Amino acid sequence: MQSAPFLLDRLGRAGISDVVTVEPATGGLAALAGIATRREAPSVFVKAFAEAPDDDVFVAEAEGLAALREVGGVVTPEVILADRELLVLSVLRPRPRTEAFWERFAHMLAHLHLSTTHPRFGWHRDNWLGRRRQTNGWHDDGFAFFAQHRLLRWLGEPRVEAALDRDDRLALERLCDRLPDLLPDRPACLTHGDLWAQNVLATADGQPALIDPAVSYLWAEVDLAHVWSTAPPPEAQRFFTVYAELTSLDGDWQARMPIVQLRQHLAVLAQFDDDWGAADQIRATLAPFRTRS
Repeated sequence: MQSAPFLLDRLGRAGISDVVTVEPATGGLAALAGIATRREAPSVFVKAFAEAPDDDVFVAEAEGLAALREVGGVVTPEVILADRELLVLSVLRPRPRTEAFWERFAHMLAHLHLSTTHPRFGWHRDNWLGRRRQTNGWHDDGFAFFAQHRLLRWLGEPRVEAALDRDDRLALERLCDRLPDLLPDRPACLTHGDLWAQNVLATADGQPALIDPAVSYLWAEVDLAHVWSTAPPPEAQRFFTVYAELTSLDGDWQARMPIVQLRQHLAVLAQFDDDWGAADQIRATLAPFRTRS
């Protein structure tokens, strides 16, 4: 589908009728997106689905942006419109390719995680990770929540069923049973939930800003693992050093990243024909938990 005419039509239906052009935006995987130039107002970022997975997908995303901003002090774009068909945001800029930018981002993310600790895991409603519903609810046990709602939740998805064999699925169940031995017992905090590098942008004055959240109260390492595991640029190494210092991370944190990132690899495998190596990553992480004859 050609995204520009589709987005232009959706904007007109929403009452935004002064759009001159829509330039397709790159980077996103699930939705159609573009930058709309307007005659009578600043340009806006617009996002829509050719076939929306549900009526609340953009409302939930806007709520997540508000929570990051108002609860966690994170810079996010202004929400101009969020309804069942369309999300319209203020325009951000590509992030600078500098260590100083990533150091500022480390301070922002550490503040988010350290200042929003919560007694329970989850969120007050379901929201969305790409085109799939992210199930939440409230749990007292973070290991049970992560196992049920972030790992095992994906086993019923057709692409996951096709890619993973019975031994893989049993290995995932064994890993879930052992989560209290594999991961530290940490408190919940507000997490972005889909924090790969493409979702880190910048304001006009070069401050870090975040888009496309799938928020919940969960372990901070869910966000850390996503940045770590999705090919961060060389200048991002400063981010990990500063974040570790600010949050007093122990020396074993890097070894935990593949286990924590399983949630995202499973989500990618469930949603896209090209899984960008997610199935191989899942099998490699599950290998120690497979039955040995």
